[in-house]
Amino acid sequence: MEHVRWQNRPCLRRPVLLAAFEGWNDAADAASSAAGYLKNRWGARPFASIDPEEFFDFSATRPQVRLTDGITREVVWPTNELSAASLPESARDVIVLCGSEPQLRWRTFCAQVLGVANELGAELIVTLGALLADVAHTRPVRVTGTAADPALANQLGLERSTYEGPTGIVGVLHDAFRTAEVPSASLWAAVPHYVAATPSPKATLALVRQTSSLLSTPLVTADLEQRAVDYENQVSEVVATDDDVAAYVRRLEETLDTAADKAPLEPQSGDVLAAEFERFLREQGGD
Repeated sequence: MEHVRWQNRPCLRRPVLLAAFEGWNDAADAASSAAGYLKNRWGARPFASIDPEEFFDFSATRPQVRLTDGITREVVWPTNELSAASLPESARDVIVLCGSEPQLRWRTFCAQVLGVANELGAELIVTLGALLADVAHTRPVRVTGTAADPALANQLGLERSTYEGPTGIVGVLHDAFRTAEVPSASLWAAVPHYVAATPSPKATLALVRQTSSLLSTPLVTADLEQRAVDYENQVSEVVATDDDVAAYVRRLEETLDTAADKAPLEPQSGDVLAAEFERFLREQGGD
């Protein structure tokens, strides 16, 4: 753990490590926002961070300059911060890892996270992710929970992961924990690809609820629920101004409402989804 900067080493009760990263695994900022929301609601306090020097290309993820007192300039580096809190009405504590997907040395980065988990006795790792999919913003957000280990998947009521294809730091992190025989699970929310650039409180809420349920920790989310309602209304207003997009969304709604097959979600590239949307528009133009 040579790259972990410890502020203190908390003494935790059967902790669960919850992790989310901005970047490839974080469509519409849903996963990172969910982790941040839970961190704040649980009152988690920082105890360590992972030194970014070895893991980021600073020409791609640039540090920021800010004024701390209106005069003094301070450089703020990209970071992955670890915080800890006691879960309400639970015999467990939680470690929350919030940060950005690194660009470099992923195996070494994962070794740092694994080292912290082992040091503090983490019994389970839960990662949050969000992916682009052919879903409608007007329908309930679909969250898929997966675990590579069949016994854990059955115990938690999750699916066994069968995904094959490109992966992000979340996938590599799970592989590191699997190799180290540390149980891990992942929750993924589906985000409408046609509003991919807009942060989705609705998807964030779905991940928060699923995480709370997975950890058997009740949580009041009235503020986030209102933001989710406002988000859906605002997107609906924008969609209604474009007949082609409105027709596309209606087709998605019909497909989702009639689909009997609830196959596991799989990440899709923006290019694939854009091509599907363009094909629909061409079909509409030919009618």
